Amino acid sequence: MRLFSALKSITLILLLFFSNYAFADVVKPALVEFTVDQKGQVKVEIRASIEALLTEIDGRYKNTKDSPNADKYDHFRKMQPEDLSKAFTLFKTKFLKSIKLSDNKQQTIPLTITQVKIPEAGYTKVPRISVINLSGKVDLYANSLTWFYPMSFGDNAVRLRQVDKVKQKYHWSEWQWLKNNQSSEPLSLTEIVARKPLYKTVLNYIVLGFEHILPKGVDHILFILGLFLFSTALKPLLWQITMFTVAHTITLGLAMNGIINLPAFIVEPLIALSIAYIGIENIFAKRLNNSRLALVFGFGLLHGLGFASVLSDFGMPDYAFGTALISFNIGVELGQLTIILSAFLLVGLGFGKKTWYKTRITFPLSLMISIIALYWFVERLEISALFA
Repeated sequence: MRLFSALKSITLILLLFFSNYAFADVVKPALVEFTVDQKGQVKVEIRASIEALLTEIDGRYKNTKDSPNADKYDHFRKMQPEDLSKAFTLFKTKFLKSIKLSDNKQQTIPLTITQVKIPEAGYTKVPRISVINLSGKVDLYANSLTWFYPMSFGDNAVRLRQVDKVKQKYHWSEWQWLKNNQSSEPLSLTEIVARKPLYKTVLNYIVLGFEHILPKGVDHILFILGLFLFSTALKPLLWQITMFTVAHTITLGLAMNGIINLPAFIVEPLIALSIAYIGIENIFAKRLNNSRLALVFGFGLLHGLGFASVLSDFGMPDYAFGTALISFNIGVELGQLTIILSAFLLVGLGFGKKTWYKTRITFPLSLMISIIALYWFVERLEISALFA
């Protein structure tokens, strides 16, 4: 009996001690998720207790009964969604003024509330979590975003998702737990959506174009050397290079815009044939005719389709398509001029005017170029693909 009486006493004490908490809502932090897409559209989803927001029951309280506004909270908690939504409408202005989203340039990003979803009242002793949706627009040249959610609204956890809907790419940041009026650490945008500064785009594509010629473009190197070997005179050589550049710029632009599309099993063997033809012409032609300019222009159209495959693999920024295309062509041109200058310094300057230049340099080197190119032609020619 004494044991039973003691257990009853302990139980009564515990009930009295915890009664204040047993019928109270635990104060939960808000969960904040940002989504930023490739167009700079920002969508925010805040999962929080609107009742706690309206009564300023924040992270200082472990549960709602600790707050002097507990009765007011209980009143809101019993409201149906329509009535609570009306109460929150009066609070929206304060809510939007209190939160803050800014970029790394210290520019504040205006946010508007697009939707508020409030569940049914249900069991009033369980916290009701509503969803507040907001939207905004971010400058895509910004590298990161910083979020502030005031202590009067409670603690919050935040993370950011970058989305490229076209390429089906996604990137989530880690969660950050924020309290005591603490702003978030910068939430990065650089993994998917942030745009590079214009000078970086220009530099990257110039380097890409140059590297596609030197050292990666062995077939293009042989083509330029083939043009050089026929005559070391710079004026006709530069005319040929100019025609070649203009032509490949045209088809490269058309191919990258999807206007022209030839499969690689056709383009690559024809590029090899164009190199072989230049080498053979160097051997049999006695002088440089204007017809060669037209021929080089035609070959340039073909080589532009080859360049397009490189850019397709690397990708083109939608926001700076023209800049990237021009920069790539500048890089290609610089690579071609580097080949010509190197060949002129190594061969043309010392031997270009020698009577034996054609027989000892032009003919054997052109023959070598043609043989290599014909080997590439056979290697690249996939007979089965032609009939697929």
